[in-house]
Amino acid sequence: MRPQPSARDRLRLPAESAAAVCPPTAFPFRSTEEVPPLEEGIIGQERAVRAMEFGLSVRRPGYNLFLTGPIGTGRTTYALTKLRQVAAAEPSPPDWVYVYNFERPDQPRALSLPAGQGRRFAQDLDELVEDLKREIRRMFESEELGQRRGELVARYEEAVARLWQELDEAAHARGFVIQRAPTGVFTIPLDARGRPLTPEQFSQLDEEDRAALEQRNKEVQALVADTLRRVRALEKEAREQIKALEREAALHAVGHLIGSLKERYAGNEAVARHLDQVQEDVIENLHRFREEPEATPPPFLPPGRSREAWFQRYRANLLVDNSCACGAPVVFETNPTYTNLFGKIEYRGDFGTLVTDFTLVKPGAVHLANGGYLVLQVSDLFQQPLSWIALKRTLKTGEARVENPLEQFGLFASAGLRPEPIPVRLKVVLIGNPWVYHLLHAYDEDFRKYFKVRVDFDTEMARTEEHMRLYASFVSAFCRREGLRHLDAGAMARLIEFSSRLAEHQRKLSTRFHDITELIMEASAWAEREGSPVVTAAHMDRAMEERIYRSNRVEEKILELIAEGTLLVDTDGAKTGQVNGLAVLDLGDYAFGKPTRITARTSLGEKGVVNIERETEMSGPVHSKGVFILSAYLAGKYAQDKPLALSASLCFEQLYEEVEGDSASSAELYALLSELAGLPIDQGLAVTGSVNQKGEIQPIGGVNEKIEGFYHVCKVKGLTGRQGVIIPRQNVQNLMLKEEVRQAIAEGRFHLYAVSTVDEGIELLTGVPAGERRPDGTYPEDSVNGRVDRRLRELAELMRRFGHDGAEEEREGHEERRRAAAPRRPRRPQAG
Repeated sequence: MRPQPSARDRLRLPAESAAAVCPPTAFPFRSTEEVPPLEEGIIGQERAVRAMEFGLSVRRPGYNLFLTGPIGTGRTTYALTKLRQVAAAEPSPPDWVYVYNFERPDQPRALSLPAGQGRRFAQDLDELVEDLKREIRRMFESEELGQRRGELVARYEEAVARLWQELDEAAHARGFVIQRAPTGVFTIPLDARGRPLTPEQFSQLDEEDRAALEQRNKEVQALVADTLRRVRALEKEAREQIKALEREAALHAVGHLIGSLKERYAGNEAVARHLDQVQEDVIENLHRFREEPEATPPPFLPPGRSREAWFQRYRANLLVDNSCACGAPVVFETNPTYTNLFGKIEYRGDFGTLVTDFTLVKPGAVHLANGGYLVLQVSDLFQQPLSWIALKRTLKTGEARVENPLEQFGLFASAGLRPEPIPVRLKVVLIGNPWVYHLLHAYDEDFRKYFKVRVDFDTEMARTEEHMRLYASFVSAFCRREGLRHLDAGAMARLIEFSSRLAEHQRKLSTRFHDITELIMEASAWAEREGSPVVTAAHMDRAMEERIYRSNRVEEKILELIAEGTLLVDTDGAKTGQVNGLAVLDLGDYAFGKPTRITARTSLGEKGVVNIERETEMSGPVHSKGVFILSAYLAGKYAQDKPLALSASLCFEQLYEEVEGDSASSAELYALLSELAGLPIDQGLAVTGSVNQKGEIQPIGGVNEKIEGFYHVCKVKGLTGRQGVIIPRQNVQNLMLKEEVRQAIAEGRFHLYAVSTVDEGIELLTGVPAGERRPDGTYPEDSVNGRVDRRLRELAELMRRFGHDGAEEEREGHEERRRAAAPRRPRRPQAG
């Protein structure tokens, strides 16, 4: 009969399973310079590409996009590339200008013009102001206007002269003479000879003559008042005639200027209406144009107080200029503050106050992206107050308003502008993490209404020949774009292996292109330092080693502590109730495996399995769950015919930080079974893997770091040729170990074992068969399960005997304690 192979031989993994090595012959080129560069698109994101194309094809409101996925998967780069590609085929949106509102100056009007006409319209209005100044001054200086104005003035003066003459004659007939002075019109009585009557002469008149003179004076005063009224009427009529004359002349002078602009922008009713209002306002303010321009404004005078500032009302504020646009705009706002998104109204100082006008209205990203696409990072958006609320309001109303956000809090009480809102038609693309998407979808009722399309980016893709070819095309394009050394076939093979390690899967490639490009740049730098025209596999290895060296100081310190015996980790011999567990310490930029001694102690009792870390609040919920699963496993497997009279403690020795995760639950179970069975565990083996209630070993994460971490410990303490790591069988496909570890495995100096059940693992660790349950429910006596079952039965019997013999004593003691604690009744006093 042939001997059965041992557990080590049966469960040992071949060296080839330690990694999916990529041979250089997989790439039929000498360097990636020969590979056509990847021009567009993204690799391995078919789901995201289909969702992106669908979202961009739907033009209905609410079909905005939310891109989810980890950082470094190329989501932002792809989004911008795809959006620019789509936008280039779309028409350019119109320009927008703000102009003065002659009816309500605090509400500037928004005018829309075809792309490229906004700038020309603003220039035309600037030229119009200068032309108006020149033409109106020329009009006022013309001989024809002067002659016609002179004729009107002469007629007026002649009519006024007749009125005064008639007044003089009427006054003279009544014995008075009229004297006109700057201070008024005076009536002076005359004597019989027609000379002015002196006060002495007036006082010598008798009362009757004096009364008659006063009566005639009243009549003359009435005539004077009537004449003054008629003179003022003539003055008003003359002014109106002169004004009408000037209006007629001005209309003739400027009408053709404004008329030519109306012809240039024919078909735009809003522009035509504004030009009509400009013309009316110019006619009403002709006196402003008669003033000579200031040669040099006083230096102390604010810009708003200069004479030329008044003419700003006829100009235009070019808010959105698409004159240079080739298709629809794509705006990526990296600092989405409220003002950067929705614009602002600037103010300037004016003798201690803040003033503004329509020329100080500035656009935001929403205005610039109108008619196109707006791209925002969610992490940046939610750091800015009011931005998210205002963005949803814009999508809801379809209008972009320029408002002062401080006014909503009552912090800015100065009178300001209320610019007319601009209609908005744009597609918003948000980029964020999946958990942000789920939070918004669950708690923001408006989110699902306005962001209906999710574009989900994956972190990995299948490791196929096609994807490897696309990887090479990507590397070729990146090296050309960044001016880097190209990769030869060996370096490209190393990059594929590195990508599979990032993906933690032998049949996958990582789509975290940020990490990929970092390695390419560093390898190119090493090639450049050595003067190599291409990047080789040695340069790739050097780049990876240097990256690790820059970040593994903590790992080296821990290895030093283990080597000198400060941290207790055994890698040789055998001990009962003790096993080497494996954990991963993630420092952010670097993660490494750290072996930890796990011990178990058992005793008679009813507490069950106690997790010391949980009792000291150093255990996370997932780790505590794993310990509870151990209790369920023990009860289900060994307590079907007897009670589980067990008190057991599990501990991570020399642990000074919180422990989380269930990847050590199998190691804890092995330590507990070893303690119960009285069988020592081989300390040259480390264990990782979680366990379920049925005793099945489940896969875990960080398997490569854990294996390499224990290998380095064994290396510093001395490799014996019997050391290795036990992993879940499902994790074999995740193995992408470093070349040094693979070499040690191939040479038999280090080993890997894959298990599927607890029984396989405990047999491997103890060297004793686990033992299968017989039909009668028992296990072979010398097996691990038989020893555990026997020990648990002994504990149950001890508990039964202890409980029976001590029950009576416990009852008597309880009664005695009850009587001692009962209050005594006070004695009634006796009669003497």
